Amino acid sequence: IILFCVCVLLVASLSQAEESRCRRRGDPENPLLSKDGNIMLGGVFNFHSKWNDRMENYMHKPKPLQCTSLNFRGFQYAQAMLFAIEEINNSTDLLPGISLGYKLYDGCGSIARGVRVALASVTDNEITFAPSACNRAAQIQAIMVGTSSSPCMAIATVLGPFYISMIGHIASCACLSDKTKYPSFLRTIPSDYYQSRAMAHLVKYFGWTWVGAIRTNDDYGNNGMAIFTETAQQLGICLEYSVSVFRTDPLHKIQQIIDIIKASTSKVIVTFLSLTDLYMILQELSNHNLTGYQWVGSESWISDSQTATRDKHRILDGAIGLSIPKVNVSGMRDFMLDKSESATGNQRECTGHEDLSGVQNTYTDMSLMSLFYNVYKGVYAVAHALHNILKCNKTCDNKILQHIRKIRFKTKTGDEVYFNENGDPSGKYEIINWQPRENGIVDFVSVGLHDTSLPADKQLNLQSKPLIWAQNSPEVPLSVCSEKCPPGTRKVLQKGKPVCCYDCLRCAEGEISNNTDSVTCVQCDPEFWSNERRDACVKKEAEFLSYEEIMGALLTAASLFGTCMTAVVAFIFFRYRQTPVVRANNSELSFLLLFSLTLCFLCSLTFIGRPSEWSCMLRHTAFGITFVLCISCVLGKTIVVLMAFRATLPGSDVMKWFGPAQQKLSVLGFTLIQVIICILWLTISPPFPFKNFKTFKDKIILECALGSAAGFWAVLGYIGLLAILCFILAFLARKLPDNFNEAKFITFSMLIFCAVWITFIPAYVSSPGKFSVAVEIFAILASSFGLLICIFIPKCYIILLKPEKNTKKNMMGKGAPKSS
Repeated sequence: IILFCVCVLLVASLSQAEESRCRRRGDPENPLLSKDGNIMLGGVFNFHSKWNDRMENYMHKPKPLQCTSLNFRGFQYAQAMLFAIEEINNSTDLLPGISLGYKLYDGCGSIARGVRVALASVTDNEITFAPSACNRAAQIQAIMVGTSSSPCMAIATVLGPFYISMIGHIASCACLSDKTKYPSFLRTIPSDYYQSRAMAHLVKYFGWTWVGAIRTNDDYGNNGMAIFTETAQQLGICLEYSVSVFRTDPLHKIQQIIDIIKASTSKVIVTFLSLTDLYMILQELSNHNLTGYQWVGSESWISDSQTATRDKHRILDGAIGLSIPKVNVSGMRDFMLDKSESATGNQRECTGHEDLSGVQNTYTDMSLMSLFYNVYKGVYAVAHALHNILKCNKTCDNKILQHIRKIRFKTKTGDEVYFNENGDPSGKYEIINWQPRENGIVDFVSVGLHDTSLPADKQLNLQSKPLIWAQNSPEVPLSVCSEKCPPGTRKVLQKGKPVCCYDCLRCAEGEISNNTDSVTCVQCDPEFWSNERRDACVKKEAEFLSYEEIMGALLTAASLFGTCMTAVVAFIFFRYRQTPVVRANNSELSFLLLFSLTLCFLCSLTFIGRPSEWSCMLRHTAFGITFVLCISCVLGKTIVVLMAFRATLPGSDVMKWFGPAQQKLSVLGFTLIQVIICILWLTISPPFPFKNFKTFKDKIILECALGSAAGFWAVLGYIGLLAILCFILAFLARKLPDNFNEAKFITFSMLIFCAVWITFIPAYVSSPGKFSVAVEIFAILASSFGLLICIFIPKCYIILLKPEKNTKKNMMGKGAPKSS
């Protein structure tokens, strides 16, 4: 390697010693078609599609490339260029008095030959020329490059530094939009950036999320598929496989691709293939009788009738894809079929008078008129740029490339031609569907349009036309890795597989998904709960103790019964208020106790019904105050019993210290303390209506929050304190001698009262929802009934049923002695 480098440097130094001149290396390249004119245009077309490979031994000068396999498409593109030139030369408005000439070369589909003939066109095959001539304006003002993307990239790379305008009409690779690498390349076909994204959106439109991909292993296929893959991932589409093929690949590699297709589960194949590579795949698929796949094609083949003719086994039937919009250029078809130009240097010279209208071959097929039209627009773009240069003053920039970039004109078909900052036109495609007829001919039916100049949500527009799918099915084929997850479920990815492969997991309770293929389940609002199908949130049932339900009705009836019973007792006591039983038991405290018991029975009704701000504050405070009033009366009666016994002792004047006034004041004092506690509770943190979402998941418990828990327990504690004090005093007086003594009944009532409320606390805490309210009401009613029955029912019994015992003597225990 070092020796080689030294030799190169030596040769370079010797060359500099000679007179510096630019020299052409190799044999000259002559144009296949040419015509003189005032301004010359160049063209590189693939008049042949293949070439013969040679094994060079590097001992002799390599022979010129031998092109094979005549390509009629290349001739059609060339004829389209000649038609545009002839129209311009015959025009009096565009380049008047100026004739355009041309030199058209054969690129043979070879990158190396494409670069070679492109250089030959701009240097005019001169053998030597001075350095000053290297920077002169080339005789060819612009070149129409009718090759695929890879040769175009090579040509644009070599000619780019010379800023010679190149206009392509089939090279759609998005990479050619990079003006830092290809500053002088423009094109009349949209960039594959638009096509790749449009194909991804088309696949998504039909619900195909699990597809295979085949591409040509060149710049066109690789770049196009890379953009498609990126867009597909953004749209939630997965590629099960992505393989590449090239026309020179050995048979075993093609067989590997066929095996991958056979083993796949996807039913849709997305392609970025050149025609030659597609024919290779079709041939192998035919050999294996692999049909039934839905093909999605790029513009390279989707509207090519030659491809349909080669598809003998109807593998591509129902294919759908994007095509350059159809157009009809008046006069072009007649020009291409009725005239032919003489090919200089060709052994089979044409006379120019051949009639081709009766010939049926690829050359007479006009299905690719849209691509011919792209050549036509490219020639007119150069002509308009030249026209602007010729008519402007001396200060005008005479660089044709700058003028081509700025041109904007309308063709005779009404299309507006212009180039954006990347030298590209806007992306506009027809959506083509292959619909075979009974006679075996395929109709390329336009079923929609994709226009990138429109807003994103309006770019894809499919018409209401019937579509034919693979195997002539009218139903859209299904190609997914996993079935769609219905509403009520969410997607859970399968480990180690693409995002399109997933399981459907039912949403948890309280969560829903109301869309197909939901990624997550949405939590319902606190006041709502999921339905059985988990696809909608329904309002939770509000639970509270109501008058309408059985339990509420029974408690209400018990409360009213207790109220009525208390009223009856009060009526009896009032009716017999002069009798010894009533008078001996402190009638004033008895009536006050009956009144407080009535309030106790009624206050339980405040716990029933929908909680509100006022009812919450009323129920606990009313309960606390009425029960303290009730217990205070009982406590007063108990103290009266004790004081009355003390008053019977000789020399005792204790009753003057606890007379009727003191009894009333004691009841008022005890009750006032509870009133103060309730006022502080309501002032600092009162009870309030509260929606309990925690006790039950699918229900809302409407209850009264305590506000200040200390306030609540202070109210209960004070009631309990008075009840215990009353119980102790009554217990001490239970055996005092006298029929008047009611301490035993008070003791028993307080025992029931304390037992009820001691049992209430754990039952209240552990009871869920409305049952806790029912427990509290039950405790109120039970304790109230206990007081009413234990204290007043025995007296009512004597008053009503044993009137003979309702005497003062009997009350004092001085009745007649019992007979032995």
